[in-house]
Amino acid sequence: MASPELVDYYRRRAGEYEAIYAKPERQADLALLRRQIPDRLRSRRVLEIACGTGYWTTLVAPIAASVVATDAAEEPMAVARAKPYPPGRVRFALADAFALDASLGRFDGALAVFWWSHIPSRRVTDFLSSLHARLEPGARVVLMDNLYIDGSSTPIAERDAEGNTYQLRRLADGSENRVLKNFPSEAQLRADLAPHARALSYRALEYYWLVEYELK
Repeated sequence: MASPELVDYYRRRAGEYEAIYAKPERQADLALLRRQIPDRLRSRRVLEIACGTGYWTTLVAPIAASVVATDAAEEPMAVARAKPYPPGRVRFALADAFALDASLGRFDGALAVFWWSHIPSRRVTDFLSSLHARLEPGARVVLMDNLYIDGSSTPIAERDAEGNTYQLRRLADGSENRVLKNFPSEAQLRADLAPHARALSYRALEYYWLVEYELK
């Protein structure tokens, strides 16, 4: 399971989460990603990890065959559930990304947006094992997350002994929160994924990275 502190942070952030999509300097990147991410999952049975408030769920659902959208926190998922989707195409489930239950089903597509950066470095293998156990060979996996950009990203406040980095983030309630936020290099992502992936592609935009691969 993601750390209780991280889950609690996103529970309390649910009502203000989508403000991240309003940053003016990021609109060109986001416009491209809103087109490309759904298209990469066209006609797939998609397992979405850390769906949060359903921003990407609403974009993928009209194009995918089906979506099972999962999250560890009910509060953001309640926001997601209230959004419109094609009838019968989306199911929501509370789930532990590190121990995805067989009851979720089997999939030929997977999506994780802004999740990879919250995985402790020592648990990347655990997550990939959990995810890939729910996928069929040849499944298409799409991952997207932040690049660290001075002046736009929240500054790094701390680095631990394992190399994980942390930000201090303030919510509207005035609370300051220590949040795990890693910014892997392309080389690190390729090293983590190479044992499992074929046809792996990495693209760095101005503010985000996008990875796509097929499961061996």
